[in-house]
Amino acid sequence: MFNSVNNPFGKRIESAVSTGQEKRQNQQEQQKDEEKRYLENDEKDEVKIGGLPILTEEEILYMTKNYIQKLISENEDNPKTIEKLNKFLSKFDVKKFMKQNPNMTSADFHMVMYNETASLIS
Repeated sequence: MFNSVNNPFGKRIESAVSTGQEKRQNQQEQQKDEEKRYLENDEKDEVKIGGLPILTEEEILYMTKNYIQKLISENEDNPKTIEKLNKFLSKFDVKKFMKQNPNMTSADFHMVMYNETASLIS
């Protein structure tokens, strides 16, 4: 494109258009490399149903007492039901409950407690 008169030093001369294209290509390649490194270093995500935190032993015990107290107040007119609920609460073992139902969230807790106490209320 250029002859030796226009290019006396014999160096390669690039047009402004080609330089701009190369810069964009280099930026795109750098961006792809950065994304690739980020994805490689990214930790695996844990998927939790409902996205709720896992309950601790104290939280489960507290929630159980509240749940049973609510059932007792709803069944004030039925002494047999109240007796069954009090017996359930006195025999409730948090560690055994957590072992049977690992990684329980609050939504899981209410579902399990409903199943556990449904026979006591009827």
